[in-house]
Amino acid sequence: MADGPWLAHYPPEVPPELSYPEAPLHHFLERAVSNRTALIFFGRRTSYAAFWRRALTLAAALRMRGIKPGDRVATALPNCPQAAVAFFGILAAGAVSVPCNPLYTERELALQLRDSGSRGLIALDLLQPRVPRADLEWVAYASIGEALPTHLALLQRLRQRPPAIAAGERYADLLAGTPEPPTPVASDDLAVLQYTGGTTGTAKGVMLSHRNLVANMIQTLAWMYRTRPAGEVILGVLPLFHVYGLSSVLNYGVASRATLVLVPRLDYGQLVGMIRRHRPSIFPGAPTMYAGLIQYLQAHPGPLPPIEAGMSGSAPLPVEVQHRFEALTGIHLVEGYGLSEASPVTHCNPVWGGARVGSIGLPWPDTDARIIDPATGAGMPTGDVGELCVRGPQVMRGYWRRPEETAEVLSADGWLRTGDLARMDEDGYFYIAGRRKDLIIASGFNIYPREVEDILRMHPAVEDVAVIGVPDHYRGETVKAVVQTHAQLSAEELDVFCRKHLAPYKVPKHYEFRDSLPRSAVGKVLYRVLREEPEP
Repeated sequence: MADGPWLAHYPPEVPPELSYPEAPLHHFLERAVSNRTALIFFGRRTSYAAFWRRALTLAAALRMRGIKPGDRVATALPNCPQAAVAFFGILAAGAVSVPCNPLYTERELALQLRDSGSRGLIALDLLQPRVPRADLEWVAYASIGEALPTHLALLQRLRQRPPAIAAGERYADLLAGTPEPPTPVASDDLAVLQYTGGTTGTAKGVMLSHRNLVANMIQTLAWMYRTRPAGEVILGVLPLFHVYGLSSVLNYGVASRATLVLVPRLDYGQLVGMIRRHRPSIFPGAPTMYAGLIQYLQAHPGPLPPIEAGMSGSAPLPVEVQHRFEALTGIHLVEGYGLSEASPVTHCNPVWGGARVGSIGLPWPDTDARIIDPATGAGMPTGDVGELCVRGPQVMRGYWRRPEETAEVLSADGWLRTGDLARMDEDGYFYIAGRRKDLIIASGFNIYPREVEDILRMHPAVEDVAVIGVPDHYRGETVKAVVQTHAQLSAEELDVFCRKHLAPYKVPKHYEFRDSLPRSAVGKVLYRVLREEPEP
């Protein structure tokens, strides 16, 4: 595996093939036990020893409540110590973690709980009105105040008393018992049901085994070869309920025995303060986070401490955002690529030399990648755009209780169709052109939204943009740009600008101006929402 032209461009420190221990994911937390700080939450520190002890105590409490190996237990928590402990406690009980977005409505939460068959839920206490109790055997509620330093907890209680628990129990009571050894599990046992598909349709549960997640963790450790064991500080602003944050912050952090600075919500002033106070060395983020930091730092000038590795994922990194962020902060960004179905990372640019702007980089160790014709499945020549397919030990077992949909994307020999259109250059670097479902075909011409978006973002008044196809009685489909601006701008001005940089058939025929674009929890634009909106 990992055989291709990209091997010549691998950093010499990264072997193309790795070995993976036959161990469950939580073994790496047990291995990290020490007095070293694992978690920082608004200044309150939790050691790795306390982290593991609480996870084992929670696992014992779950077993007392009837949780058996293979049972699903859901969580709906922001980034806080309880979220990290709950994840590993569920695994140590032999159960399957079902992370839920705490911003979900009651309807959305109920759909995910029912589909997964979750028996219990650990949720933030403020979510009580949205928790569908009829779908659950038990619920435990955590309070942010329980994780804060004493002085901040007192201040919070003065501002807003924690809500009473009307039906359920307190998370803190689950930790009042005695820790017990973890339940034995096999590497191929299911560890996480990660729901995906919300940007394009009905969410599906991606089945990720312990083996899948451990493999992606080992791959991350290999790729980050210059980082120091037990010496890094990771900024945990990506939500842990999302697979990107779960992998690049929590799992990688535990495996490398790093200190994780947990950020429960994205407030740029607070985020900049944490960066200056805790001086993180690794910052996994999303393009919208970097764009937001640019705006904040332009309005509130001041230097940031050096960060060894800034990594962007979850959505394409606009070239303009990368250049502006690096020029403003001096922090080097590299773009990577992944999807929930692959635990999630499959590609990344070399962190220390060899990165290419606009590229998602090289396939990771033990990861094969190829470009196929979406219609025929035949391989495409180097440089041509087709569908990106990947294969490796991090690729999912399939979709939860959806064999037909699994068969559509996962072949018998392990190739996963990503649904993304991409091309590979002669050196084995990959470039994303857009989602296959987002491809616009106007008068027989293929138009890739990302190309048009990249041009529009070059305009100084454009903050962000999403390009979609809309019906057209003559062309079949035509191009519409939904534009987020931070200055006065007209459709005529944008049209003139686009015609300087794009072939006529690629130039948008419709422009719509907005204050913001609909986004997922990690800032990914929800193109499905834009396409489903009625035309004015």
